[in-house]
Amino acid sequence: MRPALAALLAAVTVSSALVACSGTGPAAPTTGTPTPREPAPATAPTTTPTGDSTAAPGAGRLRFTEVARFDRPVALAARAGDDRIYVAEQGGRLRTLDGGTVVDLSGEVSGGNEQGLLGVAFDPSGRRLYLDWTDRAGTTHVTEWAYDGRRATARRDVLTQRQPYANHNGGQLAFGPDGHLYIALGDGGGAGDPQGSGQDLGTLLGKILRIDPRPRGGRPYRVPADNPFTGRAGARPEIWAYGLRNPWRFGFDRETGDLWIGDVGQDRWEEIDRQPASSTGGENYGWNLREGADRYGDGADRGGLTDPVITYPLGEGGNCSVIAGFVYRGARIPWLRGMFLYGDFCAGWVRATPVADPARDRQVGQVEQLSSFGEDRDGELYALSLRGPVYRIEAAGPA
Repeated sequence: MRPALAALLAAVTVSSALVACSGTGPAAPTTGTPTPREPAPATAPTTTPTGDSTAAPGAGRLRFTEVARFDRPVALAARAGDDRIYVAEQGGRLRTLDGGTVVDLSGEVSGGNEQGLLGVAFDPSGRRLYLDWTDRAGTTHVTEWAYDGRRATARRDVLTQRQPYANHNGGQLAFGPDGHLYIALGDGGGAGDPQGSGQDLGTLLGKILRIDPRPRGGRPYRVPADNPFTGRAGARPEIWAYGLRNPWRFGFDRETGDLWIGDVGQDRWEEIDRQPASSTGGENYGWNLREGADRYGDGADRGGLTDPVITYPLGEGGNCSVIAGFVYRGARIPWLRGMFLYGDFCAGWVRATPVADPARDRQVGQVEQLSSFGEDRDGELYALSLRGPVYRIEAAGPA
């Protein structure tokens, strides 16, 4: 954790639970998971401030309406054929928005700042549930359950990955438009990627993976034949993209299929990367040769790196960790359609940018300790705060 941010984070975090912490030093110490508190049931909606008062007239405004509270919510998912919203608590429980518990891993997860239950996804049929979590030894698990809407059964590990440090675990899970499961793994932690994982195709760390989670021939998952490194000597065939430090959150544009990745920075820059739906994979986003668009340390200045589409400076205005969201494709906020939402954990701002011109972003709201965004079945968006609230994002003014 950056010394310059230590005082700030101590003041604003709950039990030192910074799930997406940037950092130049060693992994933040593990303090243990606090005793989970029972989340309050959904109550009468409350709202946060509506956005940037300096926005141009006619640009539209957003409000963030609290719909429920949880214990350190970090991820949200929807399920086919199901009206419920599912929320992952960092302490280990997957719950529904009305407070029901679907899976409880609280006795198995590790309790470090960037560890615990980190991601959730349902397969396109809704019959399989996947969670990304770290065990007491810090090892990442991607675990599957059969799920009928009432009970999660037939638990099995799809993939595990040992972690050399307690930070930079990634954690995002999502099924892409192609029906495959995409998995984010950070570089393994430590300052500056000391093991060189980001550029090492022989490890899964520092990557986004693409797999078919169905078992075959005694193996727990299949590797799609068209993955970019399939058959390449010395490379893990699961890799879809590499050169990432800590891709804490990513999201697919449900209309175009483009992939938007938020990669948490080291010393100077937070970045958003965009992979077009036409990509065949294999992009190198640069870490640890560079951070943002700048050369990092003694990294070689070489070609073939994919530039970020958005960068912003670390430390300025309290910025510390980028939280990638989604391109809005819902129906309730017409002026927001086709805009990508993202924010920052420490500074708390939420910004929207047109996908065709990411430089034209503007602030549309504020969420203290923003930990994640989520998307429901209809493309409507939610924002999660590590302090507990889950907010539904709504229009506060016309376009």
